[in-house]
Amino acid sequence: MDFKTAVFYFLSTILVLASLRVITARNPVHAALFLVLAFFNASGLWLLLHAEFLAIALVMVYVGAVMVLFLFVVMMLDIDIERLRQGFWSHLPLGAAIGLLMAGEMAVVLGGRYFWPEAMPAPGPTQPGYSNTKELGRLLFTDYVYPFELASVILLVAIIAAVLLTLRRRADSKFLNPRQQIAVQRNDRIRMVTMPSEKE
Repeated sequence: MDFKTAVFYFLSTILVLASLRVITARNPVHAALFLVLAFFNASGLWLLLHAEFLAIALVMVYVGAVMVLFLFVVMMLDIDIERLRQGFWSHLPLGAAIGLLMAGEMAVVLGGRYFWPEAMPAPGPTQPGYSNTKELGRLLFTDYVYPFELASVILLVAIIAAVLLTLRRRADSKFLNPRQQIAVQRNDRIRMVTMPSEKE
């Protein structure tokens, strides 16, 4: 076993264990931290495949932005774990059936010839001046331009839906009018009162 294979098995083992801890951890903060660990190990696997851009993007986007935001939200919200666990056993058969279905689908996909070692040979040595980012951009905008555009349209629809859900007028919503705050005068906030002096 060479050094590269040993590193692969080491990162894969930590990735699988961290993924299991994401779904088995009782504390949401601990689950998010295990997910960060899983992302770091996945980026290491990307580096072994000579996909430096994807590895850096995984660390910067997911670990640096998404997971930090998720941790802030989890720590700021007062999550009642006991209330979330209510009804767990009643929904267990449906959840187990969906989990077995997903595991079967993954076994069918990963057991096919698409993921055999012969179908995915090890990447060879790169030529001088080879740019992984440039090659990825060329594939995205030539061979996969239609799926790329479709994904962008779906994300645009999701952004518009999130904005529309946020801008709903509710009776219990509290907001400030910046125009009224800027146009305020001193007499609107301060009232001069003349009072006689008090004597003991």
